[in-house]
Amino acid sequence: MSLHSMTGFARVQGAVASFRFAWELKSVNAKGLDLRLRAPPDFDAVEIKAREKIAARLARGAVFANLAARREDEGQIARLNRPALNALLDALSDLPPPANVGPATLDGLLAVRGVVEIVEPELSEAERAELEARILDSLDEALDALIHSRQAEGEALAAVLRQRLDRISTLAAQADAAPARQPEAIRARLKQQLARLLENADAFDPARLHQEAALLAVRSDIREELDRLKAHVESASKLLAAGGPVGRRLDFLAQELGRETNTLCAKSNDAGLTAIGLELKIEVEQLREQVQNIE
Repeated sequence: MSLHSMTGFARVQGAVASFRFAWELKSVNAKGLDLRLRAPPDFDAVEIKAREKIAARLARGAVFANLAARREDEGQIARLNRPALNALLDALSDLPPPANVGPATLDGLLAVRGVVEIVEPELSEAERAELEARILDSLDEALDALIHSRQAEGEALAAVLRQRLDRISTLAAQADAAPARQPEAIRARLKQQLARLLENADAFDPARLHQEAALLAVRSDIREELDRLKAHVESASKLLAAGGPVGRRLDFLAQELGRETNTLCAKSNDAGLTAIGLELKIEVEQLREQVQNIE
């Protein structure tokens, strides 16, 4: 499976008889699937099925789906609301007209809001079913286009992520081979630190001194961090190769890479090793930023 981004856009238009409609889909980053769908009035059945279709095909992302539909060739119909007109006439019959106001006229009554309603011609059941089916088919086309857009960006992101992982692996290898990690360098550094301690102390317990020296060596050893960095890079590379909705797992691995890098920097007591650790932090942070776009 290929890797998909959460960012994409698609627009598909269609027509059935006198109706013209268009789907517009846009998706951006989100922790889960956040679907926001807008449809014209009287399209509730379409909206329910559209939500099901989108949720079945997209795993993550804030998805904005908008359906626009209008009727073109057939004119609107004026419909008289007789109950409203009769209620208005009854109310006027019980109201004595003021001396300076003329009697109500038909055109005046028809101008009252709600007495005359302008409506679209009603569709037959078969026409409505055909229209809704075509709109949903068009949504499938729009989803195909959106997914293709997300896939194209996902492939580009995968290439960037592989470069970041390669760079992290290279820097970890440089840290492993750093002169400061050689046994001779570690012994020399311990001797210097112990010498400074002995200069300012009258007496030390040799056994205690040996224990402290051993603890100092353990605290400055970054072997575990380097091993975990290697393991996390390998796991992330496998996820990239597998593809699919792996964004959450990649984000977790990016957090772990950041944690190990921070520990490496904290343990470092050599300028060269610290410089490598800072470069590692930059690469891991850039990796994590890019991972946020993955579905």
